[in-house]
Amino acid sequence: MKLSRRNALMAGAAAPLLTGLSGRTVRAEAEMKGAQPPSFNRFTLGTMEVTALLAGNRTVEDPQGTFGMNVSEEEFAEVSEANFIPADKTQFFFTPTLVNTGSELILFDTGLSPESITGPLEAAGYSADQVDTVVLTHMHGDHIGGIASDAGPTFANAAYVTAAREFDHWKTAGNEGFDAKVAPLADRFTFLEDGGSVTSGITAMLAPGHTPGHTTYMIESDGEQLLLAADLANHYVWSLAYPDWEVRFDMDKAQAAESRRKVLGMLAADRVPFIGYHMPFPALGFVAERDDGFRYVPSSYQMML
Repeated sequence: MKLSRRNALMAGAAAPLLTGLSGRTVRAEAEMKGAQPPSFNRFTLGTMEVTALLAGNRTVEDPQGTFGMNVSEEEFAEVSEANFIPADKTQFFFTPTLVNTGSELILFDTGLSPESITGPLEAAGYSADQVDTVVLTHMHGDHIGGIASDAGPTFANAAYVTAAREFDHWKTAGNEGFDAKVAPLADRFTFLEDGGSVTSGITAMLAPGHTPGHTTYMIESDGEQLLLAADLANHYVWSLAYPDWEVRFDMDKAQAAESRRKVLGMLAADRVPFIGYHMPFPALGFVAERDDGFRYVPSSYQMML
């Protein structure tokens, strides 16, 4: 057999794997641990501390049943391939966010279940009874599921905040999750309008369409900003990059696309970082303009500087 330079290099590279770098025999007996994403990501924003919590993730088949419902299979496949992701499956992430202002501990959204939120919360060094305020961006089940169980509220000492428009819609909509978990806490809620304040430095920004009162929140501290974008865009390619692509879970699809263009345009123009509830964990990134759409730029070390 003719020994090419490539074969020689590969043979040389393989040799240490058989004997080990020290010359000793290697025994591949260590057990495989399995893939394990981190459960939280923490960084500072001015004088505040922000902790993104991974409250779950799962693989979902047939993503075009959810994203890009108004484009052809061919276009969906081409865009997917161009972005190095498969067109036949996707990974869903669920990312509540904890903001420590220094005087208050504020949790935005609660995951799918009490267990899904208390696990990463404890891994990040907090307990549920330390949470002062729970803010619900909207009332879909993956955002309200962790707020309570049959045993009662998960966050026993917390007050609750949401958009008035969102609460008013769901209290007459006949939604089982809302009726069972949110409605019983109604007397503990404060209701905000667009531009209302959760506390100093945290402002509600209505972005309807996904739900009637879907709300994002701008965090500002010591001259720095971060947008908690909730479900404004539910995928970094099939929704953010192509804001007019329809998403199955958007209740008013035209209005959701309008909100995406408005808010993503602001993020791109002002170069404000954001956390998206369903972005690939740690769900933190930036938005850049791209042709008639946008481009997701994942955060690397910007928030460490």
